[in-house]
Amino acid sequence: MNPQAKLIFTISLLLGTTITISSNHWIMAWAGLEINTLAVLPLISKSHHPRAIEAATKYFLVQSAASTLVLFSSMTNAWHTGQWDISQMTHPASCLILTTAIAMKLGLAPFHFWFPEVLQGSSLPVGLLLSTAMKFPPLTLLYMTSPSLNPTLLVTMAILSAALGGWMGLNQTQTRKILAFSSISHLGWMTIIIAYSPKLALMNFYFYSLMTMTVFLSLNSMKALKLSTLMTSWTKTPAMSAALMLTLLSLAGLPPLTGFLPKWLIIQELTKQEMAPTATIIALLSLLSLFFYLRFAYCTAITLPPHTTNSMKKWQVNKAINPMMATLSTMSIMLLPISPLILPTL
Repeated sequence: MNPQAKLIFTISLLLGTTITISSNHWIMAWAGLEINTLAVLPLISKSHHPRAIEAATKYFLVQSAASTLVLFSSMTNAWHTGQWDISQMTHPASCLILTTAIAMKLGLAPFHFWFPEVLQGSSLPVGLLLSTAMKFPPLTLLYMTSPSLNPTLLVTMAILSAALGGWMGLNQTQTRKILAFSSISHLGWMTIIIAYSPKLALMNFYFYSLMTMTVFLSLNSMKALKLSTLMTSWTKTPAMSAALMLTLLSLAGLPPLTGFLPKWLIIQELTKQEMAPTATIIALLSLLSLFFYLRFAYCTAITLPPHTTNSMKKWQVNKAINPMMATLSTMSIMLLPISPLILPTL
């Protein structure tokens, strides 16, 4: 892709995100979401592969429908209340339509079917963008409107996302699809707590983005699109493979790694809200996703010789982990000890 075009699309992504997260008026928030959608489409389809074109088309159709629902819900609310302010979403029908629209944009169950297919048709860097940065504006709208939304509906969608994200990721062998179902499962944890502690939901998103960025960048450096490719990575890049394995276990939420902190705090907050059965259900559902994280981590830990003559050229090429990856990996693994500093801010 032309560097000037890539720069324009990157600036447009930053502009659209900034407009959405800083706006108080629904029209401005909708405009920011549309700018984001139009800016990321060329990045998805830049390879001109039929799978990439299909992914871009699916992404465009879903995001356009969701943006239309956002605009329709805001207009319905303004018709009944006379308010265009984002925090004044009070009409019940408007709140229901808005919840559906944001769920479509985020890829929450039962509106999640587009996300694994789009991620599979994209490159790993664009997949990272779709899994983290593109979820921030809709999540911000959910954060700002969470006091007005129906908590029961949010909890139902969250439990469904945690269940389907773990269950549908069990038999996957493509790394991008595994990470897509991982994203759906983590969104369930964010959604279940956002009505009760919005700051905790955002903190969960920040930790998820940090760990997912580490995983995507490691896989991109290894050129690993399938689990079978990871099986020969330990001998070629031992340091990066070890860091990736620990980051995957952190993403699974195993103590004493970083990913355990947000899940621990969410279960604690749900218990305080007298929702101990709900906390138990979502904790048990996370065991489904734990299985494919462990399988993912196991594939990075085992050592197999390359199978073809061409692969022999890469055998025993021990690449050093670069400083940025080392920093991301360290933060993805070792942030749990600073939890006493984080807790007073929530």
